[in-house]
Amino acid sequence: MPKPTQNTAKPRACYFCLNNVKHIDYKDITTLKKFVSSYAKIVPRKRSGVCSKHQRKLATAIKRARILALMPFTNK
Repeated sequence: MPKPTQNTAKPRACYFCLNNVKHIDYKDITTLKKFVSSYAKIVPRKRSGVCSKHQRKLATAIKRARILALMPFTNK
């Protein structure tokens, strides 16, 4: 009987590529909150499943929203 491998999870498709999102808007807080952890940290690509191109745009959008006080820098 073969041993099961550790890496059996299927690769996730990018959320923004699937939904055909051209521009990640910093004012769309509901979408941005999906990619922020409970400690208000930006979730890494490996966990969120976002492609590298959209991960960079996502990070800048989250940072802009934080600067404009639309999102918190920390949880409490």
